[in-house]
This record gives sequence, C-alpha cells and structure tokens, in this order.
Amino acid sequence: MVMNELVSKNTAPFVPYVHVYSDGMIYDFSPVRVVSTCRLNIYTFPFDVQNCTFTFVSYSHKTKDIMVELNRPIEEIIKKTLAVMTTVGEWKLIDITAHKETRPGLQFDRLIFHIGLRRKSTLYVVNLIIPSCSLTTVDLFSFLLPPQSVDRSAFKMTLILGYTVFLLLMNDLLPVTGNTIPLINVFFALCLALMVSSLLETILITHLYSSSSRFAPVPRWVRVVVLQKLGCCVGLPPKPTKDHSTDTSPNAVREEIKAGKTPPMPLELEDTTPGELRELGRDLRAIRLHVEQQLSGDQKSEEWIQVASIIDRFLFGLYTLFISVSSITMIWIWVESDRR
Repeated sequence: MVMNELVSKNTAPFVPYVHVYSDGMIYDFSPVRVVSTCRLNIYTFPFDVQNCTFTFVSYSHKTKDIMVELNRPIEEIIKKTLAVMTTVGEWKLIDITAHKETRPGLQFDRLIFHIGLRRKSTLYVVNLIIPSCSLTTVDLFSFLLPPQSVDRSAFKMTLILGYTVFLLLMNDLLPVTGNTIPLINVFFALCLALMVSSLLETILITHLYSSSSRFAPVPRWVRVVVLQKLGCCVGLPPKPTKDHSTDTSPNAVREEIKAGKTPPMPLELEDTTPGELRELGRDLRAIRLHVEQQLSGDQKSEEWIQVASIIDRFLFGLYTLFISVSSITMIWIWVESDRR
C-alpha cells in the first residue's frame, strides 16, 4: 500500500549528541517523532488488512556520504514494537518487514519499512452484521404468515422502518475514508432492497386474495404458465375445476322452477300444500342453492387465489435462494481477503 508520506514537524526532544566508536562508526540516537497518513483499502471492511509504507532517506547526503542500515534484526524490532505499541483498540499489528533499496544509479540510500495492520472486527460483527442478518431472516420467515388472515404487509413495513433506523444509528461505525465503497455497504443496501421487494410482493399477493372475486377470468397464458407449469415446480398442482356456469341466484332458480326446468316438489305435497307454502318452498330451495354457491366459491376467484398462492411460494423460494447466494459470496470474499 502506498503511503502519503507527509511528515509533520519533529516534536521529539532535541539531543545534541552523537556516539563515536574506535572503529570510526558514528551513531546518532536522536529521537524522531513521525506523523504520517496511509491510504486505506476499506473494500473488505471490517475484515480489512492495511499495509503502510515508511521510507527513511537522507535528502542532504548521498550514498557515498551516509548509508542507512538496521542496527538490530527485524524480529527484535517487531517484538519491541508490540511491547510499546499503544492503539485505540481498533488495530492490531501483525507484521513489520524492512528492505534496503540499492538500485544502480540511486543517489540516496533508502530504508523502507512495510507495516501490516489488521482491524479488530468483533465490534462491527456484533453491532452491524448480526443485527442486519437477524432482521433479514425475520423478513424471510414472514413469508410463512398467511396473507388472507394476517396483515403481512404491516409487519414487513415495521421491519423496513426498524432496519432504516438501525442503519441511521450505526452509520457512525462505518468508514468514511477510502477510495472504494466497502462491501458491507453493498450488503446493507442489498438487505434493504430485498425487504422492499418482499413488501411489494406482499402487496400484490394481498390484492389478489382480497379482490379476486372482482377480476376477469384468468387468462389462458396465466393458466398455462402459472397454474400448470409453475404450480408443479413449487408443489401446488392445479385443482380440479368445477362447472359454475349455471346461474343459481334466487331469482334465476325461481324462474327455472316456474318454467318447469327444475324438479318440482312431490305430487302429494303439491296437492295438499297451500299456494303460499309452495311459494315459500321455492324461495327456500333457491336460497339454499345460492348459499351452496357462495360456500363452494366462484371458479374464477378460486383460480386467482391459486395463482396468488403459487406466486407467493415461488417468490419465497427465489428470495431464499438469492439471500443464500449473496451471503455465501460475501463470506467467501471476506475469507479470501483475510488469507492474503
């Protein structure tokens, strides 16, 4: 990772001494306080690993005058750094490597350090990922609620509002610097989009259940594609149809009885029953037939309800598949980035 090597003014205490040894070596132990910035790659946040580079070089003396060397092994430097390093608790030092740049024709001697830092992700997993996955799981299992007897849309709307408030509250934990959009932001946007799409699906299904009696008969292509093919795929084969083409309303049945199209009452009862009782018997039979029609349901209403059930089950399976594939893909990306 390339670092913006912007060094501020040295605020370390000044030490006007050098160490001269008998072999001619001169050591300068003057402390230097370096403040620098590092470009962060936050795509895999909160499982990101950063690599910052520090370059030490003398800008006033060339290689023939001053040569920069390590005065101790890099393993000892790492051990001592871990002992004295203080952080705010978000980063963990994982490695320090150093190499000397000695390219031909280079006028200045350079010593380059690469410092590897790993973000501690436990806080973000507990506060961001687990609550988001929990709300998405609740939204997934809300498909099991019967739309004809439970207001599923109100439940899903409550989930969306709760998830929106959760994102607003947790916004301060997300990084605001970097050259790329973190993958976790894509994950949150995907969860919110899935919740909204499931709400739209619930509105459609509820409309089909509640207004099916006012719809026109199911079109042929819907009957073939949804009822026959898609219904078999989701385990809801088409139900046997009933012939409700005959008008069995009270007025129609009364007219049929008068016209002699329906079986009359027994002859012995016809002869002995007064006219008012015969008229009442016809009305009762017409009412009975009309009630039977309402209990059995109209054919086109039953077909629309069957269409709604098939679409609901199909979208539930599609929703489950999409969440599973998305979650596995993001977990794989995070694991691969952690291995690098």
